[in-house]
Amino acid sequence: MAFTLYSLIQAAVLCVNAVAVLHEERFLSKIGWGVDQSVGGFGDEPGVKAQMMNLVRSVRTVMRVPLIAVNSVCIVLLLLFG
Repeated sequence: MAFTLYSLIQAAVLCVNAVAVLHEERFLSKIGWGVDQSVGGFGDEPGVKAQMMNLVRSVRTVMRVPLIAVNSVCIVLLLLFG
């Protein structure tokens, strides 16, 4: 398999899919990344863990509908061009 732009885009789509399917109650709370673990005080800088959880929530919220379209396009291109 050659390293092409399509394979790079496909790898990025797979990584975004992996983040989008993470479930907070089933998976993330078991490893200590649930909603209640990222409580900080007023004026405190959020830590790396809180920022990563914010990124996961944002990806799941914002990318839900566009991921369906991007996955469909990737599947069609893969079927057409192999």
